[in-house]
Amino acid sequence: MKILVIGGTNFIGPAVVRQLYAMGHEVTVFHRGKTAADLPEGIQHILGDRSALSQMKSEFERLSPQVVVDMFPYTEADAIALMNIFQGIAERVVAISSMDVYRAYAVFLQIESTPVEPVPLTENSALRQQLHLFREMAERPLNAPADYEKILVERVVMNSADLTGTIVRLPMVYGTQDPLNRLFPYLKRMDEDRPAIVLPESIAQWRGSYGYVENVAYAIALAATNERAKGRIYHVADAEVLTEAERLSRVGRVAGWQGKIVTVATESLPTDWNLPYNTAQYWLVDTTRIRQELGYSEVVTLEKALKTTIDWQRSHPPTEISPWTGKELLDYATEDRILKSI
Repeated sequence: MKILVIGGTNFIGPAVVRQLYAMGHEVTVFHRGKTAADLPEGIQHILGDRSALSQMKSEFERLSPQVVVDMFPYTEADAIALMNIFQGIAERVVAISSMDVYRAYAVFLQIESTPVEPVPLTENSALRQQLHLFREMAERPLNAPADYEKILVERVVMNSADLTGTIVRLPMVYGTQDPLNRLFPYLKRMDEDRPAIVLPESIAQWRGSYGYVENVAYAIALAATNERAKGRIYHVADAEVLTEAERLSRVGRVAGWQGKIVTVATESLPTDWNLPYNTAQYWLVDTTRIRQELGYSEVVTLEKALKTTIDWQRSHPPTEISPWTGKELLDYATEDRILKSI
């Protein structure tokens, strides 16, 4: 099968390309040529900018891919251009989306005041009422554009009369090349031999869906190559759902840390401590559909996924920590004071 991957050189993209190539497909990657990626020699490349996608239409016509996998359709305009360009060229588009489409995400962020949504979320769970959540944020995740909105992307892709769509909604993804360095704030404390990491009780018991990059990539590859995925929406996430305390304890064990996770009640925290999340709202999804329909299962175990991520993170410490990771962590002096009092 001929498959075109748009944006296959950053984080999840290369893993998707490698999976598709290993399955025996003819894979071409459309990218700007600005990021070096570990891709097989047999991969073809088309260089160009996403903003000028329409100018490459004749090139795409010559390639004539059967399936187009778009790794980063961020906006409604992205999706409209995508579907218009590949109408009459490709048979199907697979668009990568996010768990942030759900109302549960807005409840968690305290943007929507509706009651807590039941979990695990299914592909039919309620979506957010409010669009463009990042528009008013001073710092947007991964420098997403102000008009970022996966809900609108999904509407365009799934409602085209002339080109079939498939949506894969991703969880919080970790692994090598993670631009958010999700494990780093915790691993740093472990490697500095802190005796404990203090978590507020509400965070310690919170549950969210995570996914290791290679497993997520395998799920995307299945969605791109299985005819049953036409017109379908899928979740992918780790099968094992842990509380944050359990997850970080597992990270610590794999990292060889001798400390422990300590859970404390809110009254033990500084009076000015505030985390802008509704932690009563869990953010986890059901992955039954992709497992039953496409035969998905993890290709990398949780232990190996954590070990690989930890090894990479230790050899690639970030120069600065993303404001989107480790928000719940206390400074060392406060943490020490709390530990002495319990």
